[in-house]
Amino acid sequence: MPARRASRAVSFWTAAALLVLVLAASGVPSPLYRVYQERFGFSAGVLTTVFGIYALALLATLLVVGALSDHVGRRPVIVAGMLLQVVAMALFWAADSVGWLLAARVVQGLSVGSLTGALGATLLDHQRSDRPLGALVNSASPGFALALGAVSAGLSVEFVPAPTDWVFGTLTALFAVAAGVALLLPESSPRIPGALASLWPRVHVPAAQRVPFLVVAPCLVAMWALGGLYLSLGPSVAAGVFGLEDHLVGSLVIVAMQGMGAVGGITLRNTAPHTAMTTGCLVFAAGVSGTIVSLATGSAALFFAAAVVSGFGFGAAFLGAVATVTAGVAPGERGGLLSSVFVVGYLAFSIPAVAAGLASGAVGLRPTAAVYGVAVIVLALAAVAGLLRHRRAAERRPEPVAV
Repeated sequence: MPARRASRAVSFWTAAALLVLVLAASGVPSPLYRVYQERFGFSAGVLTTVFGIYALALLATLLVVGALSDHVGRRPVIVAGMLLQVVAMALFWAADSVGWLLAARVVQGLSVGSLTGALGATLLDHQRSDRPLGALVNSASPGFALALGAVSAGLSVEFVPAPTDWVFGTLTALFAVAAGVALLLPESSPRIPGALASLWPRVHVPAAQRVPFLVVAPCLVAMWALGGLYLSLGPSVAAGVFGLEDHLVGSLVIVAMQGMGAVGGITLRNTAPHTAMTTGCLVFAAGVSGTIVSLATGSAALFFAAAVVSGFGFGAAFLGAVATVTAGVAPGERGGLLSSVFVVGYLAFSIPAVAAGLASGAVGLRPTAAVYGVAVIVLALAAVAGLLRHRRAAERRPEPVAV
């Protein structure tokens, strides 16, 4: 029995480390976009298109293969996803034009789309029943990993002579090793029938999780929409609005928000899911309000402080949302459900950010970011209202009569 527990613990934390590596790599290009922009001479609209095409490729993959690991097993999907990461990093490494960047981001999106549900479900499969950390790691990993990727890339721009070569050469090697590590993971999926049918593009939410899914959807949209804005245009806002031209400082904007996302999730890990989501949404709304004030006053200090507060709220709210929607989900439906959560997240992550990039070319970064901030505040507050209404309805529902 002790050996079995050790094996489960090793598998859980190995899957967590692989998830962090994948998500960190997805955040690495953000601080480098301005480097590529200066090198290839493209506009903010093209920049957000490079950013957005990644999320769209990821979304397409989630819709097609998001539930595949429930049918063929977690390990084959994870290994294939890691090999796609090797290809994506090699394309970034060789990039000498916008076309190469677009190709690299498409392949990276395909990889992350295949890995998000499979690794997330692996965490739920291997978590201990007496200490269920799957929801926490699934919700905290994006913030921690994206911050890690952003700061690593920002430091490389400042201190390494050829930052893109160094970063993507290292990541190519790391993902080759990760593919080998994934081969050693024990299989944890029950492998239910219907693999071919599962490839039909769809959002799969089990019947028991549909109401909670609808309740948390505005929260997911608000959090991920702001995350997309920071990852695509955050360094550009820091430079264009506040005059912070330093690449490392630009990456710290991403770190301030995404890093605090992990802190928010960890801090509220022992609270009830509805408490974490409500608290997170309210803190998030307060932080974004601070961002809007900083844009109006030109205060860089307030801009960074607001990013920290927004990030904390993001992490807490996302933890509560994931825990709410995954409560009681059957093992054979975990991959599909988590993929559906991330479909909503990445839709919000990509489309609004691309629209903001295009709008900024017409009206400027400052008003675009301000309107964007108002929109996500409204969504966060709507999520709180919806959750409270759902809980009141549940409390009024009569208890089932024992027969």
